[in-house]
Amino acid sequence: MPVTKTAKRARRSSLRKKSANASLTRRLEIAIRHARQKPTADVLNLAVSLTDRAAKKKIIHKNKAARIKSQLSKLVKPAKTTRKATSKKKK
Repeated sequence: MPVTKTAKRARRSSLRKKSANASLTRRLEIAIRHARQKPTADVLNLAVSLTDRAAKKKIIHKNKAARIKSQLSKLVKPAKTTRKATSKKKK
C-alpha cells in the first residue's frame, strides 16, 4: 500500500488509467473479432478507428496497430477499377 500522500494520489490516478485502458482494449478486441467475422465497411472502419486510438494512447504499439489494420484491410474485397486504355503516341 502507498504510504505518502503523493503515492496515494499516484495510485488513484494509476487505477483510473488502468480502468480506461482496459475498457478501450476490450472494445478493440471485440471490434476486431466482429470485423473478422463480418467484414463490412462500417465494422472495419470502427475497428480501424479504435486501433488508431489505442495506438495514439500507447495502449498498443504503433507497429501492432499497423499490422492489425493491414490484416483487416485484406478482408474487404477491393472494388473493381477499370483502367482506361492509353494508347502510345507514335513518334
